[in-house]
Amino acid sequence: MACVAVTWARPESTYTDKWDNINVDEILESNRLLKGYVDCLLGKGRCTPDGKALKETLPDALEHECVKCTGKQKSGADKVIRHLVNKQPDLWKELAVKYDPDNIYQARYKDKIDAVKGSA
Repeated sequence: MACVAVTWARPESTYTDKWDNINVDEILESNRLLKGYVDCLLGKGRCTPDGKALKETLPDALEHECVKCTGKQKSGADKVIRHLVNKQPDLWKELAVKYDPDNIYQARYKDKIDAVKGSA
């Protein structure tokens, strides 16, 4: 889940920055918008163009520790993780089941996840 809502694919050294100016705070503050992105990622709903790109890129970002993420994507990912872990743990769990069924990334990023708990 490390790069939920902030990473998008491009075969170059970083993911495209096309979506870097999306207002992550606005998405996190709106249950409707956040649910739309989560439903897209879970395959339960329609995807916006940026949601579709995120869905396609997220597995690679998780596998490779977001090395292709831009600075804005990394900072947005941190914000999203902090929000989901602290304020929407049910959505966090749903995404974990989909993108980390074997608990590989939860274990790999345990220290980072623990560090954001309680710091919403």
